[in-house]
Amino acid sequence: MTDPTIYVTLAAASLAGLGMVTFATLAGWRGWLALKQKELAQLGDHGPMPAMPSASARIELADLKERIRKLEAIAAGVDL
Repeated sequence: MTDPTIYVTLAAASLAGLGMVTFATLAGWRGWLALKQKELAQLGDHGPMPAMPSASARIELADLKERIRKLEAIAAGVDL
């Protein structure tokens, strides 16, 4: 039961299995990185992505729309 050959064989098999899992994981990681590089290259060809308007720009736009509504109401009242 205390045969050292069993322990050496078990350790070698475990080390080989760990090496195979590590190799497969590394290959997958390299593939994922290559995919992301291709995606970034495609995005770069179409120019920069449009930026979202800031909160202050949206507030200013809403304020301008409200002023236009008020002016239209005044104009509609004057035209009558």
